[in-house]
Amino acid sequence: MASIFWWVIFPYVTGTVMIFGLLYRYAFRQISWAAPSTEIFEKKWLSIGSPLFHWGIVFAFIGHIMGVLIPKRFYEAAGVRDELYHAGAIIGGGIAGLMVVAGLVILLIRRIKFERVRIHATFAEFFSIITLLVVGGLGAYMTIVYNTTVTAYEYRATIGPWFRSLFVFRPKHELMDGVPLLFKVHVIAAFLFFASIPFTRLVHLFSFPARYPVRAPQQYRSRAGYKRIPEK
Repeated sequence: MASIFWWVIFPYVTGTVMIFGLLYRYAFRQISWAAPSTEIFEKKWLSIGSPLFHWGIVFAFIGHIMGVLIPKRFYEAAGVRDELYHAGAIIGGGIAGLMVVAGLVILLIRRIKFERVRIHATFAEFFSIITLLVVGGLGAYMTIVYNTTVTAYEYRATIGPWFRSLFVFRPKHELMDGVPLLFKVHVIAAFLFFASIPFTRLVHLFSFPARYPVRAPQQYRSRAGYKRIPEK
């Protein structure tokens, strides 16, 4: 029963909350569909933590596509040996995981350390950062430590097929029974994070920035430093 709940019911419940939450927010609270910049309150820590986190997430996302969504037989047909795949996953995934964790730690300390940033932070922001820290921390640990000291776990034979089976509504929950506990907690925390997205500023993850390169930059002017140029 526990297996059915965590690997059948829970993924669909969290996925439903995420999808309908996003639709509701876009339809009725579209003005909040953004991530307002807090650069005006503090810039130094943000300029370090934000790029680390965002680039780390991009690399981690690509890694999960390669490891979870792409079947193992694809690599076998392409002639990619398991040793080569796992070596690349450990190096690339380890770097991406460390970037995500380092960026999140910096951003979390920034929200706590600087009062002007802290008073504008919400519970949802702290929840999303802490949840992501759990997901990213476990991912980095499993990639760098577990896969090199215990065993290079072949998640492409268990987690990958199970995850793909959710999309065709034929969940193979039995594949998750023998998965190591750390990997299970990582997956559960990830689904919990997905369900929280509609209630946080992270909704901007679903907005493709097609106009970003040509968008006019935001300009902030200080009233104290403003000087009126006399007319000639």
